[in-house]
Amino acid sequence: MKTFSYTPERGDFAFQMLIAPYKVSAETLADTRGYYGLKLTKHSPFGCVRDEEGHLYAFVRALNAPDSTPNPMKFIYQSSRVDGQTLRIDKARTASQAMTAMPERGFSEGAMCWQNVPGEEGNAWRIAASGERIHWKEEGLFDLSGALMGEGFQWYLPGPEWGMFYVSQLYELQGTCEGRPVKGAMALDQPYMVDGGAIHFRKDPIVNNKKHVAWWSFVTIYKDGTWDTGSFMVGHDHLGYAIFQNEKGEIRTTTDVDARVVHKQESWFAQSVTITVEGKEQWEFLPDRYGEMADFTGGFPVTAQQEGRWRRVGDTREPDRWFGWGESDLRNGTARNVQGREL
Repeated sequence: MKTFSYTPERGDFAFQMLIAPYKVSAETLADTRGYYGLKLTKHSPFGCVRDEEGHLYAFVRALNAPDSTPNPMKFIYQSSRVDGQTLRIDKARTASQAMTAMPERGFSEGAMCWQNVPGEEGNAWRIAASGERIHWKEEGLFDLSGALMGEGFQWYLPGPEWGMFYVSQLYELQGTCEGRPVKGAMALDQPYMVDGGAIHFRKDPIVNNKKHVAWWSFVTIYKDGTWDTGSFMVGHDHLGYAIFQNEKGEIRTTTDVDARVVHKQESWFAQSVTITVEGKEQWEFLPDRYGEMADFTGGFPVTAQQEGRWRRVGDTREPDRWFGWGESDLRNGTARNVQGREL
């Protein structure tokens, strides 16, 4: 049973969450209706792929919803080839693509599609997603596609003033990036927030209240054809959820989850992260040597976004391709109700 260290006010559930899978379709991806008094803010596609030399490429777009409150980010492309040390924003390649504050939307061949506005400055782009596949093409930069991994998932966080409903689906990716063969995976997320809300920016009940310690989503596809996907968050009060899926069709969820984050000395980035599920099952984060998104800690948003691989402790299967994009926040602490510090 949960133990409360304080008595919350009416409408405040001490950051307890709901978590469940959901059935993905082009129609659900196209739906712009609100839920629980919250508005769709945007679709957020983001992913990581690796080339045959192990170099890492990461990218994210904001597909702002009609009548939403956009945050400053539109499109960011990162590469470990910029300095050969870690993921850095490739400013020239980022600037070459159309920024598109409000994309064109429509259906085509059974998929929900977003694309640049004709005639706008920069290279054209297009994303088409459904309950089976996704295809993301940035002219002159990358052309990637892949299958949906399992089912989508959704979580809900109520609050007396600000709440959040969050929907996500995960896809594997293969194709070319900067002319090189690559493979990896991605997420396509949809945050729903109060009027005027923008994730990591304004009226965000988690980030603006300094509640989360660790938050990740991952896909791991093994060489034997098996796979795992998952997502979890751990924070203060009762904030937390986990969902796991595999190739057997098994879907497991819980809100009984804890974390321990060890940060590198005088760094925002994690050296290790261990998630404990229902007091016994443990998962561990293996940071990618290029995975620290260094430019995200020096401006907006100030978050230690980091790529790597997640595995259940003791799992010896050999991975073929993977994606593990998430963040820890040293300012918020290293475990539930263990407070943090500034650098």
